Amino acid sequence: AAEEPEELPLPSEEPQHEKPQTEAPTSEAPPARAVLGELRVSSVTPSSVQLHWSVPEGSFDSFTLQFRDAQGQPQALPIDGGSRSVTVPGLSPSQRYRFHLYGLRGGKRIGRVSTDTVTGEGQASEEPLPSVQPQQEKPKTESPASEALPARAVLGELRVSSVTPSSVQLHWSVPEGSFDSFLLQYRDAQGQPQALPIDGGSRSVTVPGLSPSQRYRFHLYGLRGRKKIDHVSTEVMTEEPEELLLPSEEPQHEKPQTEAPTSEATPARPVLEELRVSSVTPSSVQLHWSVPEGSFDSFTLQFRDAQGQPQALPIDG
Repeated sequence: AAEEPEELPLPSEEPQHEKPQTEAPTSEAPPARAVLGELRVSSVTPSSVQLHWSVPEGSFDSFTLQFRDAQGQPQALPIDGGSRSVTVPGLSPSQRYRFHLYGLRGGKRIGRVSTDTVTGEGQASEEPLPSVQPQQEKPKTESPASEALPARAVLGELRVSSVTPSSVQLHWSVPEGSFDSFLLQYRDAQGQPQALPIDGGSRSVTVPGLSPSQRYRFHLYGLRGRKKIDHVSTEVMTEEPEELLLPSEEPQHEKPQTEAPTSEATPARPVLEELRVSSVTPSSVQLHWSVPEGSFDSFTLQFRDAQGQPQALPIDG
């Protein structure tokens, strides 16, 4: 268990600080105590995992699910506080994943549960089926109109609330009636259909693992039982990866400028050597690099924090 915090350094540091704070003032804390129940895997496909949890005591403002993708890159998936399940799409088949769910209150992580699972083997051949079902389901629900009307449920507009180069957050409303669950469908950058089940109490979802500068069309279905009885759609384009590509672009901008007067610039052409990790702690990373040729006026280190916000760190030359 001691090794787990090092897997996703920044988030795991906070729970260690938080727990003493919530436990120390015992006289005040118990009424506002929030507890996360066990994180369970409810379904697995070759490209997705569905997770469930409970909150046996208190409540959380929101949750964050963290895991490493097949390339070892950390991913953070924000989840609204009313949700008790989430489906993680865009995974690789036959791959072991470890998931960490954090409960947040007032921006602080005050609980954590973890689980691990292996995705299914082979291709997600069952994924295209959901995109066929809506067309089959609608006639079924529309034909007995006299019975369906009393239990009518209506989906409000599907709106895009935030966009990054790799994710989209969507919101919707249910102005009339209620749904047992929702299903979000879209095609990934490779054109493969993806299906993301969402619990009926949710009104927002964040879709991670998208490609930058790519147009996506999202279809949200409202389900009662296993029947899709309403459908709303929206289209959005992910942002350009400029925030995180600036460092790699700068050398490209610099080279033409220094190469233009070739007779003078060639000897002083700046070159960046490999960026290496020299040490890691639960809350920090030390990086090293070299400049084997030429020189730079300054450097900029860019990354995304645990909440997915871009950060830029200026460094002297």
